[in-house]
Amino acid sequence: MKKILFLVVAAVCALVACNPVHEDISNGDHITAEELKAQSTVIVDKNAAGQFGNVVTCSTLAPVNAKWDVGGKEFVGNYAWKKMKVKWDVVNGDTVYYTTPYTIVLTAICPDGTVVTADYPIECDDVTNPLVKYYIYGDPNRSEEDKAEDPQLPFKPGAWDSAAMRFSSTEGAHFPTIPDDVYFGLKTLIFDISDVAEGSVMMIHNGWWSETYVDAFPLKEGPNEIQITQQMANTCAKGGDGKDLQFLLKSGSITVNAVYYEE
Repeated sequence: MKKILFLVVAAVCALVACNPVHEDISNGDHITAEELKAQSTVIVDKNAAGQFGNVVTCSTLAPVNAKWDVGGKEFVGNYAWKKMKVKWDVVNGDTVYYTTPYTIVLTAICPDGTVVTADYPIECDDVTNPLVKYYIYGDPNRSEEDKAEDPQLPFKPGAWDSAAMRFSSTEGAHFPTIPDDVYFGLKTLIFDISDVAEGSVMMIHNGWWSETYVDAFPLKEGPNEIQITQQMANTCAKGGDGKDLQFLLKSGSITVNAVYYEE
C-alpha cells in the first residue's frame, strides 16, 4: 500500500516553509470552520462485519494548508493516511477487540493568519490492516548471515556513555545509521527496553552535542515512543546536517532490546 510521507511542524510559519516539496495551496482569504468541515472527509475502513477498522484516510479540498492530528501524530498535507492501534484482549484463547476512541483534529492555516480547526471523533474496533514492524536495531528475523556480521544483541548502555546509543554505523557502538527516509518521514521510533531501574532517564540530542531535543525523557519497561521531529531530521539525517541522532542514558539502568517503527 502506498506510503505517504508528511512533515511535522512546530509553528504555523513552518507549515509550508519547512520543505519545498510541500506547495502552498492556500488562497488569499480565510474560511470558516463550517466551510472547512464541509470540504473535508475522514473515512475509517470497515471489516466484513461492518466494524470500524484501523486504517483512517483524511482529506480536504479546502484552499488552505492543512495539518492533521491523527491519534496524537501530526501530518502536514491535504491528504493523510494512517494505521491506528486498536485495543485488544485474549478471552478464553480468542482475541477480542474493543472500541478505541480517537479524535482526529484538522487544523487549517489561512493566509491571513486565521487558524481554523475541525474535530472528527472516530472509533477503531478491529485490525483490518495490521501494523508492520520495521527494525532499525534488533530484528529477530534477520538472516543468520546478517546476525554473524552484526549480532545486534540486547545490551546495557552505561550512564553518560556518549557512543553507546548513537545512530551511526561509523561512530556508534551499537546502533546503525538511521536512513534518511525514516528521518524525513518523521517516523515514531519505538525504543524497546527492559530491566528498567526506577528513575531511569535519557537525553535525546545529536551526536555533535549541538542540539538537545529532549533533556530528560523518562523511561518505562517495554516500548517507549519517540517522535522524530523536523528539527531532528534536518540536523541528524545524512541528507541534512548529518550529525546523527543520539540517545544518552543520564541516570538509572536499562537493557536495550530493539528499535523499530510501525506502519
